Amino acid sequence: METVWHLYILRCGDGSLYTGITTDVHRRFSAHQLGKGAKYTRGRGPLELVYQECCGSHSAALKREIQVKGLSREDKLRFLKEEANRAEGKSV
Repeated sequence: METVWHLYILRCGDGSLYTGITTDVHRRFSAHQLGKGAKYTRGRGPLELVYQECCGSHSAALKREIQVKGLSREDKLRFLKEEANRAEGKSV
């Protein structure tokens, strides 16, 4: 069975956004909270997991990560708002 990869986005305490990929979102989020995740997120708490999506393969997750990281901050915030509305069943 192939390992399933996920994209995730964290909102840091300073309002910045961090995007990463992992095979286990909850384990990785815990690592970030303990200061054992990415260097970027250390000292930027509290951290909030604001988005996650299943990407399938490692290759697909890497491609999606590059795509999301290429968005402007405004576009990322718009994307997160649209996803939150979609999750709540609201039209955008």
